[in-house]
This record gives sequence, C-alpha cells and structure tokens, in this order.
Amino acid sequence: MPKTTTSAAEKLRHQRNRLFRDFPKGRLPDFMLQHSRLLDEYFRNSFEASRIGPRMNITRNPYVIIAQGGYGRDDQCVHSDVDLLILFEKRVPEKAEALIREIVYPLWDIGLEVGHATRSLKECLSLATKDFEILTPLLDARFVCGMSKLYSTLMQMMREKVIKRRARKVVDWLVETNQERHVRFGDSAYLLEPNLKEGQGGLRDYHTMLWIARIKSNLKQPRDFEYLGYLSHEEYRQMVAALRFIFDVRNRLHLLSNRKNDQLHFENQIRLARALGYRRSNGQQPVEQFLGDLHEQMEFIKQQHLIFLFEQGYEKRSRRFKRRSKIAKIEGIVVKGDALTFSASHLVKANPRQLIQIFEESARLKLPLDAEARRVVREFGHLLDADLRARPDVVRSFEKILMAPAPTFNVLNAMLHTGLLARFLPAFEMVINRIQYDEYHIYPVGRHLLRTVMLLKQIKDLQNGNGDPLAAELWSEVKSKKLLLWGALLHDIGKGQPGKNHSARGEALIPEILGEKGYKPEDIESVAFLVREHLLLAKTAARRDINDEETAIYCARRINDVERLRMLYLLTVADAMATGPKAWNSWTATLLRDLFFKVLNVLENRELATQEAVALVARKHDELLAAIKSKKHRRELETLFEVMSPRYLLNVPVENIQSHAALFQRLGSERFVWDVEPGMADETRIVTVCAHDQPGLFSRIAGVFTLNRINILDAQVFTWRNNTALDIFKVQPPPDPIFEDEKWEKARGDLNLALEGQLDIETNLAACGGHKRRGRPPAMARPVRVEIDNTTSSFFTIVEVFAEDFPGLLFCITNALFQCRLDVWVAKIATHVDQVVDVFYVRDFDGQKVDAPGEEKVIKDAIYAVLPIESALLETTN
Repeated sequence: MPKTTTSAAEKLRHQRNRLFRDFPKGRLPDFMLQHSRLLDEYFRNSFEASRIGPRMNITRNPYVIIAQGGYGRDDQCVHSDVDLLILFEKRVPEKAEALIREIVYPLWDIGLEVGHATRSLKECLSLATKDFEILTPLLDARFVCGMSKLYSTLMQMMREKVIKRRARKVVDWLVETNQERHVRFGDSAYLLEPNLKEGQGGLRDYHTMLWIARIKSNLKQPRDFEYLGYLSHEEYRQMVAALRFIFDVRNRLHLLSNRKNDQLHFENQIRLARALGYRRSNGQQPVEQFLGDLHEQMEFIKQQHLIFLFEQGYEKRSRRFKRRSKIAKIEGIVVKGDALTFSASHLVKANPRQLIQIFEESARLKLPLDAEARRVVREFGHLLDADLRARPDVVRSFEKILMAPAPTFNVLNAMLHTGLLARFLPAFEMVINRIQYDEYHIYPVGRHLLRTVMLLKQIKDLQNGNGDPLAAELWSEVKSKKLLLWGALLHDIGKGQPGKNHSARGEALIPEILGEKGYKPEDIESVAFLVREHLLLAKTAARRDINDEETAIYCARRINDVERLRMLYLLTVADAMATGPKAWNSWTATLLRDLFFKVLNVLENRELATQEAVALVARKHDELLAAIKSKKHRRELETLFEVMSPRYLLNVPVENIQSHAALFQRLGSERFVWDVEPGMADETRIVTVCAHDQPGLFSRIAGVFTLNRINILDAQVFTWRNNTALDIFKVQPPPDPIFEDEKWEKARGDLNLALEGQLDIETNLAACGGHKRRGRPPAMARPVRVEIDNTTSSFFTIVEVFAEDFPGLLFCITNALFQCRLDVWVAKIATHVDQVVDVFYVRDFDGQKVDAPGEEKVIKDAIYAVLPIESALLETTN
C-alpha cells in the first residue's frame, strides 16, 4: 500500500478527531458539511496520488468517484457509513480491485465503515432499473473526483432511462417501504426510546420527501422544496430547524456511543440533555425538556411528511365516500379533491371564525385539511383572540368538534398541529410537548389528553378488544357527555404548571377556562370535579383494600352522585388506556370494575350496604355448614367460623374457607403449615400460610421467600380472633422447576428457623446480594416516597411506600414496621412499570391506630432508613 495513501488516511483521522472534539462545544454549525469535505479531500488526494489509477488508462475507460446516500447529501454524521460508488464508463477492469485496496482499505484501518460499489455505467443503470434499493442512494449522488463528464452522463441517463420511465413505480415503492418501516420502528415522535432515523418522524421521512421531489421535480437541493412550491417559506424554515436539531442529537449520540447508533436509549437521554445544556425549569427535569423539544421537532417532520404524501396523492385516502359526495355547508370553505380548503385566504382575515369552522366541517365530513388550508390556519391563528374564542358561536363550533364521533379520524390532532387548539385554549400551550420521564407515560401530556378524548368516544366499540364492556354500557347511560369530554380534554391540564398535585392545580384552572366559554357554574363544577378526582378510582383500586367496606364508603363520600361515578369511571378507563399498554391490563380493569360496583352499591343503597354484607356472611355460614354431615365437625367449624374476621368472611369464597379450615386443623402445635398450589396464570403459585400469629410474622415470610428467590406478586393478610394468621401469597416459584419441590421444602425449613429466632434473615439477605436497587437511569428513577393515611380507615393506619424494586424490598419495609411495633393486617403489593407501590394496613401491638403526634415521622424515618437509594431521590416532603 503506498505511503501517500496511508499518510492521507492518517491525516484524515487526525482531522476528524479534531472536528469531533470541536463539535460538542457548539462551534461547528456546518459540522456535517465539514465532515463531508474532509472525506472529499481524502478521495481527491488519493485519486491524484494513486499508483493504480494511471495503469487503468483513464482516457480509454474513464472512471469517477461518486458520493452516495448521506455522504452524497453532505449529511455525513460522526459514525455513519461512507457510501461510495466507483463508476467506470465501460467494463470494470481487473485492476479495480487493487484500486479499492489502495483507496478504501486505509479508511477501514482507521475505523471508518465504508460501503462501496464498483460498476460500469451500463451495469449501474441496469441495476437501478431493477433494484430500487440501489436507485435511492443514486438519487443523492454527488461528484467527488475523477471524470466529471461521466458523472453528468450517469445523472442524465438515469433520469431519462430510469426515473422518467418508472417514476410512479419508484414512488409507490418508496411509500410502501416507508409504511412498512413505520410499522417496524414505530412512531418515533412518541416512543420512549425513539429511532432518530427509521421511526416515523425520523430522518428517513425527510429523505423520502427528498427522493420523491427529486423524482417528480428534479429537485437539486433542499432549498428547492420552497422554490418548487412543496413547502411555504415558514415550513421550510421550520423544517431546517427541526433537521438541525435532530442531526445535532444524532451526531452527539454517535459520539456518546462511540459507534453508529440511531436508537435513543434511556441511558443516553440524560447524558444528551446535559450535553445540550438543558437545566431544570418550570418543574421539569432537563431530560424531560430535551425530550419535549425532540418530540416537537420529530412531530413536525412527521406531519410535513404526511401532508407531503397526501398532497402528492400517495397517502391512503378514505374509501368510504365517493369523491364528489362531500359538500361543505359553510361559505368560504370548499371541498377540493379529498380535502377541505378555504376558497380564498383573504376571506379568513375578514371572517376569522372560519379558522374554527373549517375544523367543524372536517369533523362533520371526515375530511382532512389540505396543506394550504393548514398554512392559512397557522398564519392567521392569531386572529382567534380572547374576544373571538369566547363568542357563543365559536364555542358551539368547538363543542361540535369535541362531540364528533372519532372512529379513526381525530380533528383535535389537526387543531393541535396547526396551533389553533392552543389559540382556543391558551392553557393547553404548556402541555403540548411536556414529557413525563418514566416507562409508564408514552405520550407528551397534550397528545395524551387528545388520545383520552378519542378513546372515550370510541369506548362503546372497544369492548371486544382491549376495552371494557362495562365502560361501553356506562357510556350510553351518561347524560352529560359534553362535560365528560371536557373533563377528558382537561384532566391533566395542571401538569403545565410547576408543583405537586397536578389534579388540584388543574381544578383551579377550570373556572377560568370554562368561565371564558360561558358555561354555567354547575357545569364548571362538574368538570372541575372530574379534573380534581380523575385519579381517585385508579389509585384507590391499586392502593387500598377494596374489600373493606370503608374504602367504598370513602369513595362514595367524595363522589356523592351516581352520574358523577359513571363519568369518573369512564374517564379513568380512557385515561389508563391512553397512558399506554402498561397502564391498562386485565388486572387493572378487574380491580376498577370491582371498586365501581362497590361504590355504586353504597351510593344507591346508602345504609343498606352493611345489611347486605351481614346477609352475605349468613349465606356463606349456611352453605359452609350444609356441606358437613358429621355433627362434631359441624360444631368445630361453627366455632372456627365465629372467630374468622368479617373481612375474611366477606371476601373469601366458600370453597376456599373450607380448605383454610382444613389447613387450620393441621396446624395444631406447629408454628405454621402451608399449602402450595398452582396459580390461575402460568408460572405462578398460591401459597397459603396458616400460623399462630406473632409480631413480625409477615416480614419473616417475605424475607424467607426472598432468600429462596421466590418473588411475591400479591399478598392478602387475614388475622382471626383466635390469634391465627392466614396469609395468602401469589408468587413466582423458585427457578429450576425440576427441583421445585426441594426448593419449597428448603423454604419451609428456613421459615421454621426464622420463627424460632435461629435464622438472621437480614444478614443472610445482605450476604446473597439483596438490598440492591435495580439499574435505572437516575432521572427515570422515581422519588422514594412514604405516605401515611389516618383518614380513610377508622381502624387502621395506612402506610404507602413508593420505591424502586429490589430483592428483599418487601422484607425491608415490613421488618421496619415490625421494629416500630406495628402489625400488618392488610397488604397490597403492586409492582408497576416504573415503581413498586406497597400498601399496608397496620395497627400497633395494642391494636390501636398510629395517630399520636410524632408517630408518623418515626414510621417514615424507619422505612427511609432501610431503603438503599440515593438521598437525592427522596421526596422532599418527607
């Protein structure tokens, strides 16, 4: 290999390293262009100094080096491939392989990924005709060095022989592969870990627009988007800004990863936010602000891409109507093709009400706005001022949009993207791109609110999928659908302001928002109620003992009306479904339905609820004894029935009570007995422990399970009045199913030792690696929080613990409660996507609530002390 080529490669390596050092400092706005020019310089120097080239007789068989793809577009990112074509006018000579070794191999040696092809002109055109994967990089081809005339010939012949003849097929293929790519990579504008290149809203959407414009209009440079009429001046300016931001993020991601990488994983999001200079502001972490800006820019690219395809006739169009069957009823608004537009933009300035009327017609006709109409809305949106948005006729137009059926077409999204929604509801501006940085919320707050509205309107059609049959039924019973939809649209509006308790902040905004629109005080209060209480049912179902009658009574007192209960349930379901697939599942749905019916029973029957509970226990008593023939056994069971707790009798099926009674008979003088049975779901077990009650029993069981790698999924704790504890655990069995029986036997032995005081669980857990928090980016780790509730229950103090999950967590918490001389009477174990929420109903050893001054702080401090987590993640209000 010639020293000149090697030295050129080394020079390139040093130049690139210097460029990469300067880039993060923000000194290189044209970084990718400079990077491309460094490569150009290398190839030109190599071409001039080549020892192989002169031997190939360039005059008889000219050749040219052509940049393709991102390199051809001068968009050469840090670790992107260098896409190269070495083109010969005639056949490819044998010495071409030596030329590759001379020019390309040194680049590999310094760590560049070079994708190269060596072809003759004829072969290149033939392959481009047959294989569009080869054609698309050629659309971005750029001359680097060699015989420029050959490059010009290629471009001319490719347009005449390939593009002109097969333009429609090429574009159809581009659109089809684009749709397939979106399915594969998802909507990057809303994914938790977006793909900056391939996802919807990513760079490939921009490339597709570029390629189609090159094919249809021979677009030479991006600026031609504006000159050729594809984009307005403002749209082009915004697109340049969006691309600059996304490319900046992509290049920094390459540097952080030290490789080609387009997937923005969690571990890099925080580092990028810091590198880009974001600071905590307006109640948002730096990473949340960064992702909000990224989502905004990717959403813009996505929308421009969709509009571009629609305007060019390549986007899917509705087949449910004949093209000429749609007629707009509002003067100044017309149907043009399969879209709505203004008959003349100057009429909008004279009658700005048309700005919202065109969306009203869009909802009625189920037709989108064309690109020009969207431009007009963005340009004249400022005309929708405080006086106009308060006019009754404008409010009625919005109400029609809000109430319009939305099987697939959501007009509110179009209002959001054109900026008109924030013009009509100024409070919406603060939530449009507001990100909640966790693994639970997929969408920015503004988009989440619109999805909630859409899913609520679809709820009657979702019962056969992931929906809720009860919700479909309740939707038909709700009288105030308009107020419910307002509640759905505004339920998280408080997240746009800093501080805690976004529900209360949102409630405070409702009188101003709806008062401006002329709503009656009672209607404003109904919407304010939905905003204030929109988390009540979900939180209560997940964090309270819904089998305790007091829980239903507590909710009923806060809701106080059956119509409001229906509305709140519907909002809760739609909110959970709109949050993301990890927030809505069969378990959540079951808990929510059970709580709904219990609260409904209290609201409808009031004082009869307790009487029904007494009757239910009596029926179980009779059914249980009827199955026993032996008088002796009946007497024993009757005696045992009398000491069973009311909560146990109300909520445990008769067949389970029978098996638990049999388990109690086995207990005798043993410290405990247990049954291990397969659970309803695969790979779960139900462990029923019957034991002589003693302080700390629950924590010891939890600790022994952790020691034996048995993961607790749920727990029910019952205490009978004869000092018998009956604890029911749903668990994942120990690993290695072949030896499962032996593992259970070992766990049984460990529990015996623990109850006898011969096994130090805490020491053993530390020795086997417990007490370690699972890995998670620090900004994504939710703050540790301990809350104590002495209001909901008359007989128990309720302790809620929000913490990162780790082996031994349940033992640590319950052992801390035991050290505070507290007994656990009810436990709710819930491992959410982003955090564990464990709830314990406790009383002290004397059977009293813990509500004396100072006692709550003692409990909190004891729990915080055993949670191995950074102090920075402690809730500041502890």
